[in-house]
Amino acid sequence: MDLLSVLLIAVGLSMDAFAVSICKGLAMRRITLKNAAVVGAWFGAFQGLMPFTGYLLGVQFERFVNAIAPWVAFALLSLIGANMLREAFSGEEKPEEETATLHPREMLMLAVATSIDALAVGISYAMVPVSVLAASEMANTLLACALTAATTCLISMAGVRIGSVFGARYKKGAEITGGVILILIGVEILLRHFGVI
Repeated sequence: MDLLSVLLIAVGLSMDAFAVSICKGLAMRRITLKNAAVVGAWFGAFQGLMPFTGYLLGVQFERFVNAIAPWVAFALLSLIGANMLREAFSGEEKPEEETATLHPREMLMLAVATSIDALAVGISYAMVPVSVLAASEMANTLLACALTAATTCLISMAGVRIGSVFGARYKKGAEITGGVILILIGVEILLRHFGVI
């Protein structure tokens, strides 16, 4: 996986957190940089930690699934993307996303809930290794996780601000964009496996 793929995956994964951040911004009466940074830090940290955890789990099973790795990566990314699209078009609202509190217990639940998809992406990193630096696979994976964390943090902070200014009209678009990006990355991995690109 090259740098562009990693960055697109990072943006795709951050869309759930972005959508929740918009809801947080909607519910807050007064937005401060500190409040936005708290939301960004929670979501960013978990979006970075989860793929690394998934990578460590995936490495344990690498030799068993090496032959079907591109198919597994395609399936995981496509399922995640399809789920995001389903949620976007279903119009369902999660009540916990509508509250303004930044209590650690609530933020922990939201951070875990929005980063579960990243765990599966981390497993795909073990099967289709990240190749950005002329370094070890572990170093490249850590870089991918750090980029995902930073991207999610910044996008979540922006989401809080957007939620407070523009309202919820961008939430559906963010989820659709994230879902489409993840599906396209999955297709790209499969096409690369067959030598089409």
